[in-house]
Amino acid sequence: MQVWTVSNQKGGVGKTTSVITLAGLLVKRGYRVLAVDTDPQASLGYYLGVDPDELPGSLFDLFRYHEEIERQHVEAVIVPTSVPQLDLLPATTALATLDRTLGTKDGMGLILKRVLEMVSHRYDAVLIDCPPVLGVLMINALAACDRIVVPVQTEFLALKGLDRMVRTLEMVGRSRGTQYPFTIVPTMFDKRTRASLQALTALTQKYPKDLWHSVIPVDTRFRDASQAHLPPSHYDAGSRGVKAYDQLLNALLDQQGEFNV
Repeated sequence: MQVWTVSNQKGGVGKTTSVITLAGLLVKRGYRVLAVDTDPQASLGYYLGVDPDELPGSLFDLFRYHEEIERQHVEAVIVPTSVPQLDLLPATTALATLDRTLGTKDGMGLILKRVLEMVSHRYDAVLIDCPPVLGVLMINALAACDRIVVPVQTEFLALKGLDRMVRTLEMVGRSRGTQYPFTIVPTMFDKRTRASLQALTALTQKYPKDLWHSVIPVDTRFRDASQAHLPPSHYDAGSRGVKAYDQLLNALLDQQGEFNV
């Protein structure tokens, strides 16, 4: 089982869209996929038509009772989606209280890693959607993953957010004695605008080794897919946005190796 974390310390750059599109494409290739929502806004769950307020449990419960959880507790919280072979570990707004209530306790940075190990036999791939805030949830998502995908909207302010994210990866990596492999993905690219072209040029110059060679274009089909509560790959497989993500998936698999099914 491989775990990919999709993260950036700026909101609105395409993190949730990246998670759900890559997850849908992996399912279409025959993989069993778990999508993990660590964002208190629960955007990933709402995207998939899951209302966290109607669920008996969530990721918050696994953190709250982390000293007592076993495999059956994790499996009880995971919910199936309308897409076969795609499950969800849902978030809830209560996750926003974790830093205040549990963030200072020892061992809080590895809870998600332990949770995922308990269900590793059920899935080939796990994709984690992160909040845009450095805290216990992001630290858990980083500690649990094999690779980090960093979506970056191709505009000036998003580039500043990327600089913060890269510094965070370096800081957390030093504290843990490791180096996090990451791939920067330019998103919401519009070749008709000077802002997108300039941002892409800046990314190419500053992060030549870590930047994916292509871009995710602006595509209204992403919005339509979210309204239909379907991964874009299942809503309109022929859209230009889905085709771009399919190329990204090929690149990520080339870097990490194919999943063992």
